[in-house]
Amino acid sequence: MSNSRIRIGSAPDSWGVWFPSDPVQVPADRFLAEVSASGYEWIELGPYGYLPTDPAQLQDQLDAHHLKVSAGTVFSRLHHENSWDEVWKQVTDVAALTQAVGGQHIVVIPFMWRDDKTGLAIESREFSEEQWTRITTGHDELGRRILDEYGLHVQFHSHADSHVGYQKDIERFVESTNPDYVNLCLDTGHVAYYGGDSVGLIQKYPERIGYLHLKAVDPVLRAEVLANDISFSEAVKRGIMIEPPAGEPNLDEVLTAARALDRDLYGIVEQDLYPCPVDMPFPIARRTHTFLSSCGDPSWLEIGTQHPLSTDTAETTENSKGTIDV
Repeated sequence: MSNSRIRIGSAPDSWGVWFPSDPVQVPADRFLAEVSASGYEWIELGPYGYLPTDPAQLQDQLDAHHLKVSAGTVFSRLHHENSWDEVWKQVTDVAALTQAVGGQHIVVIPFMWRDDKTGLAIESREFSEEQWTRITTGHDELGRRILDEYGLHVQFHSHADSHVGYQKDIERFVESTNPDYVNLCLDTGHVAYYGGDSVGLIQKYPERIGYLHLKAVDPVLRAEVLANDISFSEAVKRGIMIEPPAGEPNLDEVLTAARALDRDLYGIVEQDLYPCPVDMPFPIARRTHTFLSSCGDPSWLEIGTQHPLSTDTAETTENSKGTIDV
């Protein structure tokens, strides 16, 4: 094999962050301090506006915490008519910031057919043939323009409660899009949410795996959620995403399969926790970092080293403790 690497990082999602601003979320300065202290060197930007949107200010904060950016995130309704301008407005903000701080990817997440806070249905849960055409051709065009104008690579993120969640839908999307412009952000938790097979997807579409999100699902709770048609937002509140090595899939097996692709990849830990007490994510992050450190070989798994919280970080942590009703 070559000297390819899987670079492990984390994201605001693992600190309970879903929105640019929300009083129940961990403050951005605390997130940066704690993700660094957990041992990670790579992060995603999270929802645009959660971290500083001025490139110089953001870079200063990244440098202060010895962090680097792998990707930014965009949400899309490309299956809707006349949705391009809305999506591209996000891109001009997110891609420019991602590019400015050295990121390489844009993760594109389709909007869910359920509201992400209330869990109420806001549109049909099934695509029409016309909508399938819109989302696939739309992502090809989005990927082409982002690559041409920003030099960033689009990685499509299947998602629970979206129209592309089940494995059959992921496979249809992959087979209907252009690998030159769009590939998969393989989110192991969202694949497992509907009983899919992440290792199988890696082996079936080895050239289409461009990025990894690492998370695990509680299979007992998953069965309850699917049997009772419980919304994703409610499932997260109940703890459907759990810290490895518990849950499915086996992340050691996923990383081994990804290693066989023999190319550089990012593997970003995302344990959906919204909403959660602000003092909950950091211990989980440290334990997850320790577990993932045991999964691979230092010759190809780049994960960083844990270190103690600085005095300033410890004070920030103490001063911002709190709990919420989940």
